Amino acid sequence: MTDRLSLPELEAYLWGAATILRGLVDAGDYKQFIFPLLFYKRLSDVWDADYAEAFAETEDADYAADMANERYVIPVGAHWNQVRETARDVGSAIQAAFRSIEAANPEKFDGIFGDAPWTNKERLPDHTLKNLLEHFSKHTLSLANVPEDELGNGYEFLIKKFADD
Repeated sequence: MTDRLSLPELEAYLWGAATILRGLVDAGDYKQFIFPLLFYKRLSDVWDADYAEAFAETEDADYAADMANERYVIPVGAHWNQVRETARDVGSAIQAAFRSIEAANPEKFDGIFGDAPWTNKERLPDHTLKNLLEHFSKHTLSLANVPEDELGNGYEFLIKKFADD
């Protein structure tokens, strides 16, 4: 069974992330933080689903990791859940995970996460980044829960909201 999100639920979920940044980041800059985190969460959740499917077939953790890594690699230490556990210097942990994923998948993700100032604690203190991570952790963004076309609709919704805001 999946926890599939409806489009209104997805839109509210995505906009909820933007509201966490309200007052700290100009509305025009929301996208440089929200989109990379959304993509990062999606990558980790899709990787987890691939791993779980392979593990269910074989109960072999190494095989399951190899199968999950066929789509793309999430290096050790760069998975969403590992960064989510970071208590201090959260921006540095996010940025390091992004760069690690890009380096492990240069043909697919080179530069995909952008260059937002994740380590600027005046703009994004640790507690704000933790709130964002926890907010995005409320739902699983696997392909079963949020098909690609629906995630695309969510992106379009955010683009329109960012322009309106």
